[in-house]
Amino acid sequence: MKQIRKFALVLILLLIACQPSLANQITIIDGETIISLQTSQRVPLLILSEAGISIQPTDRVLVNGIPFKLDETIASDSFQMQLRRTMNVTLNGQPIQTSALTVGDVLYEAGYALTEYDTVTPPLSTVITDSTSITFSPAQTLTINTNGQTIQIQSSANTVGEALSQAGIMLQGLDASIPEENEALPADGQIKVIRVKESIDVTLESIPFSIEEISSPDVPFGQDEILEAGINGVAMIRTRIRYEDGVEVSREVEDETVLQTPKTQIVASGTKIVLSPVDGDAPYQYWYATEMYASWYSPCNSGISGCSYGTASGARAGYGIVAVDYSIYSYLAGMRVYIPGYGLATIGDTGGGPIIETAFGVPRTKWIDLGYDDNNIGALSGWVTVYFLEPAPATIPYFFE
Repeated sequence: MKQIRKFALVLILLLIACQPSLANQITIIDGETIISLQTSQRVPLLILSEAGISIQPTDRVLVNGIPFKLDETIASDSFQMQLRRTMNVTLNGQPIQTSALTVGDVLYEAGYALTEYDTVTPPLSTVITDSTSITFSPAQTLTINTNGQTIQIQSSANTVGEALSQAGIMLQGLDASIPEENEALPADGQIKVIRVKESIDVTLESIPFSIEEISSPDVPFGQDEILEAGINGVAMIRTRIRYEDGVEVSREVEDETVLQTPKTQIVASGTKIVLSPVDGDAPYQYWYATEMYASWYSPCNSGISGCSYGTASGARAGYGIVAVDYSIYSYLAGMRVYIPGYGLATIGDTGGGPIIETAFGVPRTKWIDLGYDDNNIGALSGWVTVYFLEPAPATIPYFFE
């Protein structure tokens, strides 16, 4: 410390020795204190020492409003010297001491390289006073993707929305951004703008009519008669379609209004037994005809080892005895049928089961197994017409209805 004082003393003596002897009247302003001094000194440090003013290392001197070094010689004979004392300020919440004149000077002395895109509060030209609070937000590079284009900007905005506004990109209507416009700028600098558009599609759709069946003793069994024709209804469908960046992403039905209510069709299902002649030369009368899927068997070709001549009815297996699924046999046992390509037969045996559905792909009620003699196998198979001959039963089997 003694060496520093000694050095300062030597420096002052040297500066005094180098000064001209002509004295001039100068004014020193130290805050609210104004001192008028007549001196021949031209070095700020010597002038302040002569005026009995002590300074701190961070204080600074302005000569005629221009910053001067303490050991710099003042060329002018007439001047005003202002002493700017160190002040306590905060920069982004951190306390610092400075005698800088403006906010811009503080940031420059703090080592910040300012750009036009940075945000500074208060403005750079603001004069520093004690307890001035400075907020500095340096700009960052943002990459904005919108409408298939990529835009890069420098921004120190507080939110995504502000950055988009700086880039001349406005979010309108349902437009959105990722991150959202009220969020802070993303750390990775990536912003995506989604252009959203919605449209309303109005279509008319047909409402199918329903069918109500009633039994009628006036209509032949196995036939249907339309008593009242059905009419389809009409519905107006409003659908909201959403597009993002020109691509449809969703459809949502908002409203469905029935403009015309469908009218039910009334169909009479006949219960009247009417005998009709079998087509062709067969001299038979039938009361019901239906399509059934036929397979065939014989006593020695019935899917078991050996030969079997027994049947569910007790009749001998062979030609003229046909079988149906065991689930409906009790309804049809003993009925006579005529099958073109096969001939006259009696339902007198059972078979089938679930295998009919898997093997032939038909309902079990639609299967019939044609019996043949082993020495005379016709092997008729496939879809055939089965005529149920008179007399008709007192109760019609449910599966015929």
